[in-house]
Amino acid sequence: MKDARKERLAKRNPQDKERAMARIRDVTPDEVPDDLRALYARFSGELGPFRNQVAVIAHRPPALRHVMGLLAELSDEARIPKRILEIALVAVSTLNECRYCVAHHAPRLAETGLPPETITAILEDDCPGLDATERLVRDYAVQVTTRAGRLDDKLFAALRDRFDEAEMVELTLRIALCSFFNRFNDALRIEIEDDAMVALLASGMDADALPAAGTAE
Repeated sequence: MKDARKERLAKRNPQDKERAMARIRDVTPDEVPDDLRALYARFSGELGPFRNQVAVIAHRPPALRHVMGLLAELSDEARIPKRILEIALVAVSTLNECRYCVAHHAPRLAETGLPPETITAILEDDCPGLDATERLVRDYAVQVTTRAGRLDDKLFAALRDRFDEAEMVELTLRIALCSFFNRFNDALRIEIEDDAMVALLASGMDADALPAAGTAE
């Protein structure tokens, strides 16, 4: 089975590598300030694999310290259940067509028990496999991303019946940050790590279900 996944990975369109080539070189671990190396390593491994993303963000140590540090702390002190969070992140990343982020978060969502057909259809109104709360979270993620100033009050009220204020702040923050990372990764053409693609295939997802890779103008 592992060999089959590796074979599928090897058969990816050879132009994908060219289309996805990052516009900024990677910062190596030994270039990172001493006090930030552990954080860099966490996103390369334990919290990753976001190795290619953190290696570009590391060009600006304040961004590594505060932006990635914020994500690490939110992960360590999470109030939102993983499945709820990943539904929101996959919905936003799919909506924004961020190949890198969908490739990383779809397997995490699959780990919570959602099948590939649900993950692939996450934005469809009749998406199978989502319960009432999960549909509300999906819809909230879409509205925060597309019409935050005209958010449906009934939708928000329904979520407040299910989540406390701290949880709503965390959920909204993670949704908004997701769009930031979608745009950052796409603008700088952050490459999907091979081990992230292997994890995607192992989850039952297909690389063809990812948003199309960008091409140079």
